[in-house]
Amino acid sequence: MGSSAISGPGAVRGVEQGSLTVWCQYDPGYEPYVKWWCRGADWSSCCFVVKTIHGSEKEVKKGRVSIKDNWENRSFTMTVEKLRVDDSDTYWCGIERVGADLGDDVDVTIDPAPTEAVSISTRATSNANMFTAPVAPEENQWQLSLLGSVHFLLLVFLKVPLLLGMLGAVLWVNRPLRSSRGKPQENQQPPCSSTLSREKDPQTEEKGIFLRR
Repeated sequence: MGSSAISGPGAVRGVEQGSLTVWCQYDPGYEPYVKWWCRGADWSSCCFVVKTIHGSEKEVKKGRVSIKDNWENRSFTMTVEKLRVDDSDTYWCGIERVGADLGDDVDVTIDPAPTEAVSISTRATSNANMFTAPVAPEENQWQLSLLGSVHFLLLVFLKVPLLLGMLGAVLWVNRPLRSSRGKPQENQQPPCSSTLSREKDPQTEEKGIFLRR
């Protein structure tokens, strides 16, 4: 139910994920009255979205929607942020008063976001990743340098002594063996020539026997 005391733009359009502002004008004398924004094609059953405070120009925000009165210009504005396609509907800007409220209908249409905008957003993300990608190789180089240092320390303190020990063992096993004849061993039998010399001299044995008597 339209009223000559208040008038809106009639129809407005917005784009998904964007914002939309609607201005409604009113006649002098309604400055301190409560202003409201209502959704629904049927005036008698529309749902109030947001209202101003009586006697105040202060902005009131509820969810994604805000409303603000301007007494000097005798107008109030409704702003919807982060628009959705399902925000499309018939709305009313109105003035609350004793008896029947005043209002004017506004057709709101929200168009889907263009594909190009999505593509630009995707490219921007790809470019950001491209600029941040070179950070990884520097970290890998540092890790490789650390691994090289650890390997060098293991080579010096572990592998080299191990190799030297193995080389020493091989040399010890392959050393030239000394002849056992170089030094007589204890408990060795006397030379065969001594035994034989005693057997060839019977006179000596006889002298020994007589002497022991």
